[in-house]
This record gives sequence, structure tokens and C-alpha cells, in this order.
Amino acid sequence: MTHKPEVVTEEKMAEAANEAELLKEKANNYFKEKDYENAIKFYSEALELNPSNAIYYSNRSLAYLRTECYGYALADATKALEVDKNYIKGYYRRATSNMALGKFKAALKDYETVVRVRPNDKDAKMKYQECNKIVKQKAFERAIASDETKKSVVDSLDIESMTIEDDYAGPKLEDGKVTVSFMTDMMEWFKEQKKLHRKCAYQILVQVKDVLSKLPSLVEITLKETDKLTICGDTHGQYYDLLNIFKLNGLPSDANPYLFNGDFVDRGSFSLEVILTLFGFKLLYPDNFHLLRGNHETDNMNQMYGFEGEVKAKYTAQMFQLFSEVFQWLPLAQCINSKVLVMHGGLFSEDGVTLDDIRKIDRNRQPPDSGPMCDLLWSDPQPQNGRSVSKRGVSCQFGPDVTESFLEKNKLDYIIRSHEVKAEGYEVTHSGKCITVFSAPNYCDQMGNKGAYIHLRGSDLKPEFHQFTAVPHPNVKPMAYANTLMQLGMM
Repeated sequence: MTHKPEVVTEEKMAEAANEAELLKEKANNYFKEKDYENAIKFYSEALELNPSNAIYYSNRSLAYLRTECYGYALADATKALEVDKNYIKGYYRRATSNMALGKFKAALKDYETVVRVRPNDKDAKMKYQECNKIVKQKAFERAIASDETKKSVVDSLDIESMTIEDDYAGPKLEDGKVTVSFMTDMMEWFKEQKKLHRKCAYQILVQVKDVLSKLPSLVEITLKETDKLTICGDTHGQYYDLLNIFKLNGLPSDANPYLFNGDFVDRGSFSLEVILTLFGFKLLYPDNFHLLRGNHETDNMNQMYGFEGEVKAKYTAQMFQLFSEVFQWLPLAQCINSKVLVMHGGLFSEDGVTLDDIRKIDRNRQPPDSGPMCDLLWSDPQPQNGRSVSKRGVSCQFGPDVTESFLEKNKLDYIIRSHEVKAEGYEVTHSGKCITVFSAPNYCDQMGNKGAYIHLRGSDLKPEFHQFTAVPHPNVKPMAYANTLMQLGMM
């Protein structure tokens, strides 16, 4: 018996289009409430009913941008333009997605289109000029980078001759060294929104560069039976929440070791305070205070998401260059008792990577667009087996089978990673073999999430989760120093 294909009448199409509009309105309301996950869900349902509506793709693209799924945002903006090549917001969205991914030339092309169509649009003109400036700056940097004799900023600094003015009443290093009293004074000084003297900031940076450059790309530590290590995820310039972690869990010391798992800076507007505090503790307890590199300890991210702007506003462009050099020496992963591997992002785009491969990574560079170093900083877990294209547009997503096979090959029990905001501050996936920890509560002052940190004890290496909520901070908005191109507009 043959079935006749269902005839889609104009009436049915109109019905579907009306229903899709209602779903879009529902999604818009969720978007306004900053519930981006539900917004994405209902835009997707609207698209199922009416896949030829450019506005739905464009709106979902913006929701993906807000949840840092830049790869998905780019795909949706491109789709919107396939549906309607004259839909100007599509070019805007695609440009913003490319900017977020550091693809400045592609973004410039779309801003050019917008300016050509809307010559009187001031916002479009400003974004075009800003993007053009970045493209030219990048070309200039490439030209001078090819000069092999690139010197370190340290070589051009004369820290000794920097004088600390008589009216500076803040903390100073004692005989050029970080001490416990310096750290407590500095944290209090920062809490009052005061600036550390540039001489002290430079002293910390030069010394921490020396300490980090002597470390391997894979740091290996042993916890004794009675030892306890605290592992924190992203802090993203949320200085007052960092102070709260220390209040709840005790200040770092040789007896109270910490590991901070990347993304110390960007987005939050107290990134300098966060990073100088963490670097100070690294100098004070080099063997018991650990720092790993995140995808935001990189030039492209810092240029877009605020850290470069913040350092230039509070100090100088030269100091940002030195931060950039220091970030390149941050280790990429840490192995605890040969059983637990910690990295910022996650596992690899290809099978067969070993701990030895991580040890061999030459990390003193800006991360490449692919390969093990990129994956350690950027990848994310997914619930289904196998690998898929990254929602971020960089690296990949890896399934439970990938985790299982990596652990087996390297005789490990599980991995701990960060890199993704989680409502509860942490998430356990892949049958307990992949743990995410995120320590920036109410991320960007808008996500409403809890923060968390993990206790690991040498006796059993079982993760113990501790949650906390955001604390008030001075009235400085997140992204206050970010590139204007990242100040995303509404719909």
C-alpha cells in the first residue's frame, strides 16, 4: 500500500508561521530576562516550524554570543544571510561572532558591507573603524614579529631606578621580596580600590616570569595521605569573589595549597587585582600555589574582553606586554599523584595523546588554532560519544568514550577542567570521569550561577565540592575595559 505524500497547504504554512512567531516572542522574553538557554530552546523550536526566517537565526545567534558559543553564533549569522542576503543584522551578528573568535579580517568585511548599505549609521561606522584599526595593528605586529631579535620587555625595564613617591602610602615589597604581610596589605589596598605602585607591580611580574619559566608544561605533584589541595576554576577578574574564597577556605600557605585553573582575567573589571594577588601568592609559596593557563591568558582574548584595556587604563601598554610574556610561561596542565589530570579546557581533537606529548609542548607562545595546546585551553565535553565541532568555533567537543580511552591509555582516574559556567559551580559528567569547576559566581553580574571549589585529599583523591554565592563589589560593571566591539547590542 502506497502512502500519498502529505500536501502542505498554504493554510498549514500560515499556521506554522503564526506558531513560530509566538515561539519567537516567548524566546525574546526569555532573552530579556537573560535566560539564554531557554531563549535558544524556543528560537530553535520556531526555526523547526519556519526554517526560512532570517530574524530567528539572527536572534538565536545573539543568544549564542551571550553564552560564549561563538561557533554556533557564527553558523546562525551565516545561515540568516543565506536565507536573506539583504538582512543587515545578519552581517552585524556575523561580524561580532568573528570578532569574538579573533577573526578580524572576516569581521571587517562584514562591517564594510553594513557601512556601505547604511552610510549614516554611526554605530556601524565606529565598529568598522575600530575593527580596521585592529586589522592594521595586527599586520604591523606581524611585520615586527618577524624580526628574530625580539627582546623581552624585561630588558628595557630599569626597575631599580623607579622611585616610589613620598605620598604613596600603599604596600611595598620588603627588600624586593613578597612577604605574608605584603600580601595581606596588598589585598586590603586592592579591596579599597587603590592602585599598587607600578614599581611593585613590575617587581612581581619580573619575578613570577622567572619562576614560571622554570616549570614544565605538565606540572606533576604528589599529595601525601594527610594533604589537602583546593582546586578553583575561572575567576575572571571577580576580585571580591576571590577574597571570599580565601575567607571561606583560608589564605594560601604551604599547609593550605591551591591550584587555580586558568581564566584569571578578562570580563570582570578587577582582573589586575586578581592576577597580581595570584602572582604574589605564587612567589610566596612556589611549590604549593599552582597556576595553569586558560584560553583568556592570551593576547586575542585580552584585546577583546578587557584585560588589555584595564592594564592600559591603570598602568601602561608596556606593562600589558610584560603580562603577555608572563602568561606564555604558565603551565598547561597538572597531574596529581599520577591519577588526576587538571587542565583549563579539556581533551584532544585526536586519539592517542599521552602525558608525554603534553610534557613536550613548547608553550612559550600564543596558542595555535589547533593541536594539543589549543585543545588543552579550549575544548569542552559533550554527553554523546565521539567528537563534534566546537560550539565555540575553536578546538572540539569530546564525548565519554574519548575521556574513557584517554584515561585508560594514560593510567589516570579522571580529569578536572573549568572553562564553562555551571549553575551549581561544578558539574560531574562522563560517569564521574570528567569534572568541571567554575569559581566566578553570578558570572558577569548576570548569570546567577553559584561558584565552587574542590578539595582533593591525598588519602583517596575523591573530589569534595564546596559551593558559594557572589558577594557585593564596587559599582564597576563587568567588561568596563572591553573592546567596544564586544559591547553587544540587543535585538
